[in-house]
Amino acid sequence: MPELPEVETTRRGIEPHIDGQRITSMDIRQPKLRWPIPQHLAKTVKGLTVLATKRRAKYLLIELGRSTGADSLVGTLIIHLGMSGSLRIIQGKPLAPAKHEHFDIKFNNQHMLRFTDPRRFGACLWMPCDESLAILDNLGPEPLDEIFDGDYIYKKSRKRTVSIKSFIMDQKVVVGVGNIYASECLYLSGINPKKAAGKISKAKFAALVDAIKQVLKKAISEGGTTLKDFVGSDGKPGYFAQQLNVYGRRGAPCPACQSPIKQITQGQRSTFYCSNCQK
Repeated sequence: MPELPEVETTRRGIEPHIDGQRITSMDIRQPKLRWPIPQHLAKTVKGLTVLATKRRAKYLLIELGRSTGADSLVGTLIIHLGMSGSLRIIQGKPLAPAKHEHFDIKFNNQHMLRFTDPRRFGACLWMPCDESLAILDNLGPEPLDEIFDGDYIYKKSRKRTVSIKSFIMDQKVVVGVGNIYASECLYLSGINPKKAAGKISKAKFAALVDAIKQVLKKAISEGGTTLKDFVGSDGKPGYFAQQLNVYGRRGAPCPACQSPIKQITQGQRSTFYCSNCQK
């Protein structure tokens, strides 16, 4: 699944190609994604201009208006990549759409944004400027924002019996810490993923927050992880997965102590850790 670094990498990749550009058409070939694409969407966005390309959690937010002024906002196109989705920019004469390429958005600069999603767990929704969507309500802070620090997460964790891995993956606690990076951050901070969140000290939480920020910043700078379906907006995979310490390395030696990496299942997801280094 594309995680926060993959989505941020995609946002940065498409932003210079679409910001300030006017949509000339939207071609929807497969509306049945995780949630149906609104029937009116192609007609609604035609002629609107991209005011900004933003991200909230794992959602891409493309703000659209009738001009480039900030007060001209009409609504926001919300795109989620799901389990296997990707967005890429196609310049000039577009290639004929292949299987799983579900919609195109064409711009007046002759660029086109194409959405591909083999598993169809992604989404493309519309949020008028005077409305909100439930999927964006009650989200926790962004992990790279200043508000997300050791004190914040320590207070949130008190009396919580859920495992620390499940806790930091809760979008109401903090957004964007997905399965891959959760395992990596817990390893770097020396915390056993099975330990109850409420039993972790403030000092350990401070180390965990530092690890989360460090790992996500590095992953963003290197283009995200190279896990099967993910590709960046330029069509190339990211390269961070080559440097993972524990995720996907069951039985391999721990980089620190050489003990074999263990794999367990938590909440129907695979967790990787070193039982010697993580207490």
